[in-house]
Amino acid sequence: MATQRLLGLLDKIRVPLGGEKVFKDECAFSFDNPESDTGLYVCMKTFVGFGRQHVMQYHQKTGNMVYLHLKTIKSKKPKKEDVEAKAKPTRLAIGVEGGFDVEDQNEYDYQDENSIVILPEWDEVPLSNPDLPEKVHLVAAGILTAESASRQDQIAAWDGEKRIISKYADNLKQLDNGVKVPPSGWKCTGCDLKDNLWMNLTDGTILCGRKYFDGTGGNNHALEHFKKTAYPLAVKLGTITASGADVYSYDEDDMVEDPKLAQHLAHFGINMMIMEKTDKTMTELEIDLNSRLAEWDTIQEAGSKLQPMFGPGYTGMRNLGNSCYLNSVMQVIYSIPDFIDKYPKQIEAIFTSSPADPTSDFNVQMAKLGHGLLSGDYSKQKPSPADAGDDEHKEQGQEGIAPRMFKSLVGRGHPEFSTNKQQDAQEFLLHLVNIVERNSVGSNNPCDCFKFEVEEKIQCVQSKNVRYKNKTDYLLALPIPMEAATNKAEYAAFEEKRKELEAKKERVDPREVVRPCIPLDACLQAFTADEIVEDFYSTALQAKSTACKSTRLASFPDFLFIQLKKFTLGDDWVPKKLDVSVDMSDELDLTAFRGKGLQAGEVELPEGDGPPPPEPQIDESVVDQLVSMGFPREGCRKAVYKTNNSGTEAAMNWVLEHMGDPDFAEPLQLGGAKKAPQASINEEGVAMIQSMGFTRDQAIKALKATDNNVERAADWIFSHMDELDSVPMETEEAGAAAAAGPKCRDGPGKYQLVAFISHMGTSTACGHYVCHIKKDSRWVIFNDRKVAVSEKLPKDLGYLYLYRRI
Repeated sequence: MATQRLLGLLDKIRVPLGGEKVFKDECAFSFDNPESDTGLYVCMKTFVGFGRQHVMQYHQKTGNMVYLHLKTIKSKKPKKEDVEAKAKPTRLAIGVEGGFDVEDQNEYDYQDENSIVILPEWDEVPLSNPDLPEKVHLVAAGILTAESASRQDQIAAWDGEKRIISKYADNLKQLDNGVKVPPSGWKCTGCDLKDNLWMNLTDGTILCGRKYFDGTGGNNHALEHFKKTAYPLAVKLGTITASGADVYSYDEDDMVEDPKLAQHLAHFGINMMIMEKTDKTMTELEIDLNSRLAEWDTIQEAGSKLQPMFGPGYTGMRNLGNSCYLNSVMQVIYSIPDFIDKYPKQIEAIFTSSPADPTSDFNVQMAKLGHGLLSGDYSKQKPSPADAGDDEHKEQGQEGIAPRMFKSLVGRGHPEFSTNKQQDAQEFLLHLVNIVERNSVGSNNPCDCFKFEVEEKIQCVQSKNVRYKNKTDYLLALPIPMEAATNKAEYAAFEEKRKELEAKKERVDPREVVRPCIPLDACLQAFTADEIVEDFYSTALQAKSTACKSTRLASFPDFLFIQLKKFTLGDDWVPKKLDVSVDMSDELDLTAFRGKGLQAGEVELPEGDGPPPPEPQIDESVVDQLVSMGFPREGCRKAVYKTNNSGTEAAMNWVLEHMGDPDFAEPLQLGGAKKAPQASINEEGVAMIQSMGFTRDQAIKALKATDNNVERAADWIFSHMDELDSVPMETEEAGAAAAAGPKCRDGPGKYQLVAFISHMGTSTACGHYVCHIKKDSRWVIFNDRKVAVSEKLPKDLGYLYLYRRI
């Protein structure tokens, strides 16, 4: 009997400790969860959850036999006739309560059918069985009541709206100037504005707020008042209620909490307990501004009846709270064959060799995500309720996958990606590249498919000598030259009309918006245009001069990411987004932008980036003290020189660290003296570092940089991965490799557009991302978990574009 078997397995289970992670929301190897058809099996010893397909493999690997089987049956409640209209969003977030597009959990009923399962026989005992041993009940109760790992991560994450308590709140200076503020009828004392008003909490002055990027808002009078007086806190009038108000700290440059707000308001005769809200909060204004942007509907193809897509390669991703940037990037990444070959196609080998904790293994989570997106297992149409109308039938989409474990892992330790705040998709792409590179040492690196070299040429205007330098990059960032707009007259007319409407407090019809139209070729020309470099030190002249800098592509990757640099700073240093239309070509020929390297007749600039540094004076008294201890004079001179004459103790520490160096006692060579011959390579050290998965070139360079210290060399490699990619190796092998061809993949410069990521909103800190991917000769929109055939492709409004070499 199963209950009797459990008596012999009590030492194999344990109660989770406080704060210990319990993975009861998601399988470590798939996206199965308690609501899946077969539920989730949580190990009662390690508290890692598995779908039925993977739990047996984990049992065979660990020997753990007892699992809590979680099964939740979710059913939609009958629709009520008097259902209230869906509330407007109140938080600048997506996929979270109060934000955009959040699923109402009150629309469903949930029924739990949990049990204890013993492997490998699959013996099952309902959790309600009174004959279960007491310890089993205690462990099961501990798992069920514990905060899940994903919930812990969500609590730890910050969505950008939690406000800190101002450092000025406790001891805020308030002037006894007799100012009493009425409960209504306010006006800016610096102009005639009657909305967007802020009262300074030190002197009670009422002034208008900042001017927004689009010209609306205030006239910056409250900010100017702070600059004159340094009075830090201001409250937005019209937002004051019994529960609080919008408080801004000019010195801390952020929205803040003021625990003593009631007291500070009472100083000026305001009773916050009886105040009513008459103006929009800053969050509401930002939501309103983003919601009415013309690009919002255009990019999401709102208004079009899009045909939903299901099956392999058409799996949506649930928004975990402003995670649309991650969703869009990963959908595009898994349209690239190199990543498919690296992870999903190697899934069995990756899972088999996974560590004891697969939830923290990057390769496991990448393979899991790739398989989840491409297999079609989670891209099945949800059945429509029996009472659903025609529109509801059409809206029945897919559940998609919720990449909680992946998001937590790739964001771990990062100050931005570990939060629930909206992020820049381009920054996340480069962050992902960095993680993939670190986890691909000694193996195939899928990022090689879009890695390329940029050639920079600098020519001294006076001597005409040149210097070529190549650097590695992963995306081509193109500037947007606004002066190249092809519809300047139409745009100017629209701007005049917009200003007239705003003066009347009327909104612009999104369908009538006119954007500057910029040709893609103009962006490419701006990228490769010559740039004048002032104060350039010419090693040919041994003096400062002027140089001309030009940029070309030294190689063409298999896949080319192009970023349009839409996010910039205004003249007032306020971040803003360029609302432009760029004519992106379906096919692109970059052949004309290939770099050619050093040409016949060109003379290279001598080595060096500046005048030789002045030779430092060596404190001979410190040298004499070290020599008196028995060390060679030349080694002591080096110690004093290397430690910049900072004293006997620092020099002594340097001596103790370097006294074993082969050239320790050789004469010190300063300034422009000929470089001393380098120490011979420690072949034994090279072999040891190669055994860690690094190349011979990397091992040699690291050993040279660390005086043949193997331990320091390994650490040096991890902290200089970018340098290893961009700086030529100082070895014969590297020289031969460089002569043989470029380090990056290369080929013809003709490309075809296959995907793009678009951003809606006023800045990277807010808004929404979607992506379009060309699959099976048709364009498909991926808008979080909504996947559909694109009808009106908004390719002129994208932010990141992916081209595939033809």
